[in-house]
Amino acid sequence: MEENQIIEEVTKQPYKYGFTTNIDSDKAPKGINEDIIRLISAKKNEPEWMLEFRLEAYRKWKDMIEPEWAHVKYPKPKFQDIHYYAAPKPKKKLNSLDEVDPELLDTFNKLGISIEEQKRLTGVAMDVVMDSVSVATTFKEKLAELGIIFCSFSEAVQKYPELVRKYIGTVVPKSDNFYAALNSAVFTDGSFAYIPPGVK
Repeated sequence: MEENQIIEEVTKQPYKYGFTTNIDSDKAPKGINEDIIRLISAKKNEPEWMLEFRLEAYRKWKDMIEPEWAHVKYPKPKFQDIHYYAAPKPKKKLNSLDEVDPELLDTFNKLGISIEEQKRLTGVAMDVVMDSVSVATTFKEKLAELGIIFCSFSEAVQKYPELVRKYIGTVVPKSDNFYAALNSAVFTDGSFAYIPPGVK
C-alpha cells in the first residue's frame, strides 16, 4: 500500500526538471507508414540495404501487438500522432565542438552535462546527440590511431557499410519485440563504436 502511495505521489506532480530548447527543427509529418520510412531513409542518405532493413522492421511491427505491462498504467501512445523524424536544422557545417549551437550547449548544461568539462577529461570520447541526431563527436582522430572507429551511426553507414551490415540487429534483432521493431524502422541516429579484435 505504501509503495502504491509513493508511486502515485511521484507520478501526479509535474516533472520539475522539464524544459524546452528553442532550436529550429526539420520534422517529418506525423504518422508512420512506408512513405515516412522512405522519407527518413532519404533524409539520412542511406543505401538501399538500409532502407530495406527499416521497411522489413516496419512490416514486422505492423503485425505485432503492443505489450501490456504488469502493474504499469500509462496513456497508450497514439502511434499515428508522432513525428518519427526530427532533427536540428544545422546553421553550418561543424568543424569542432566549439561551433555547436549555443542553445544546444545550454540544454546539455541544464542537464548537468558540461561539454567544456567533458572535453577537458583526458581520454574521454563523447558523441553529442540532440533529437536523436549526432551533432558532434570528440576524440575521433585519437581513437582512429588505435584502429577504433567512433562516430555517429549515420556516418558509419556511409563510411563503414560492411561493418554496419555485419553487426546491425545482432544484439537485439529487429523482430525481437514490438518496440525493437518500431525502433529499427524509424530510428534517426546514434553512436557507432567499433573496437578491432586485440585492441584494449
